[in-house]
Amino acid sequence: MWQAHLARAHGRDARATQNPLKKPETTFVCQSCGHQSRKWLGKCPDCGEWNSLVEERTRATKKGLGRSSFTLKDVEAVAYQEIESQDDVRVPSGVTEFDRVLGGGIVPGTLVLIGGDPGIGKSTLLLQVADKLSASGALVLYISGEESERQIKLRGERLGIQAQNLYLLPETNLENIFHEVERLKPAAIIVDSIQTVFSALIESAPGSVSQVREVAHQFLLLAKNRSIPVFLIGHITKDGSIAGPKALEHIVDTVLYFEGERHHNHRIVRATKNRFGAANEVGIFEMTSAGLIAVANPSKLFLEERPRNVAGSVVTACMEGTRPLLVEVQALVSGTKYGTGRRMTQGVDQNRVSLLIAMLEKRAGFQLIGDDVFVNIAGGLEVDEPAADLGVVAAIASSFKNTPIDPQTAVFGEVGLTGEVRGAMQPAVRAREAQALGFKKIVVPSSNTTGLERLLGVRVVGVRSVEEALAELF
Repeated sequence: MWQAHLARAHGRDARATQNPLKKPETTFVCQSCGHQSRKWLGKCPDCGEWNSLVEERTRATKKGLGRSSFTLKDVEAVAYQEIESQDDVRVPSGVTEFDRVLGGGIVPGTLVLIGGDPGIGKSTLLLQVADKLSASGALVLYISGEESERQIKLRGERLGIQAQNLYLLPETNLENIFHEVERLKPAAIIVDSIQTVFSALIESAPGSVSQVREVAHQFLLLAKNRSIPVFLIGHITKDGSIAGPKALEHIVDTVLYFEGERHHNHRIVRATKNRFGAANEVGIFEMTSAGLIAVANPSKLFLEERPRNVAGSVVTACMEGTRPLLVEVQALVSGTKYGTGRRMTQGVDQNRVSLLIAMLEKRAGFQLIGDDVFVNIAGGLEVDEPAADLGVVAAIASSFKNTPIDPQTAVFGEVGLTGEVRGAMQPAVRAREAQALGFKKIVVPSSNTTGLERLLGVRVVGVRSVEEALAELF
């Protein structure tokens, strides 16, 4: 009897094994770096972020199931010599500063990711680009996951946009979007924003790491197989990086960041990655009631309100990508009420300024340990190149001595910890920019003076050390 009972129990176990009620498999994915874990963790072991793991359901894709609704073209290996050059196929967007950041124009089949703070002007810029492209006869599809077509129309009327060949699609489902792409066959696609688009084949919430990675990959396949430029607008996190894992930035061809202070009218578009042009290239715009207007002479914009004959102010020449910019470095040195002085900076690295202050105390005899030192780059610009060191040193020394520097003088050069002034790259480009704005004297590293003697109306002074530079400036 007990043997028959065991046989029946074994049969029930076998049937249960054959037809189990499987619980959907889930995994926990970090929304910052994409790390996957079988169980929830309070802190991500990869990036160290707290409370960033979110539960997502995993489902295996059936064999042979295509994830995209468009047909892929047949791919065959092509000899390198048979490939045509791509430099002559760039399409101008109609916005000069935007073309500069992209490397000279829009490359067919490129995938561009644009990030920035909310309300800084990402949608406005791409709507203006769509208007210029449509005016040239190209059909542009604007996919909006956050705004209705009436809201976009309202913004377009405020900007004075005609957009004869612009089509608006308020849709977030990826499969429906590709169906509309097949019907319209646009020449350019704008997605606002990538975090709102989701694929029905993935069982996770829109904006999650899995959805963002999959949607970006599908748009990459669409761009490469159809030679359609695709522009993706991405949300950014509280630390200023684009939301989603770094894999999103690896997928796209170009990554652009919108920068700018809310209290300033100018906006800066910076390329942090560009497979078809120079990285760290910048485009400068001015925000007006009619939208973003390209600034042809940004150095004049940053220097138009510069005070004259004031201690602690000096103009330095820096490079942003391939573009020279003249910016004003301001410094304020004042006595402190505490034992040690504070060091506060805006627009320049605080640790770098602390090193330069220590160098001034050791090599130039400045007693700054009991003073507060504040350094600011006027206009809200971020300067991170070493060639601005000499400008920071000159501004601090000017404020400490309470002696103004000649307003017709510009400086640039890297400063070492032993007090030497090292050469900077592209000195001729910097010097010509200073000459174009009417500067009469340029203090440069002695190794950069070759070829600068031919500048008409400009006196070029080469210095080897900080002591020589301060003696020349004061």
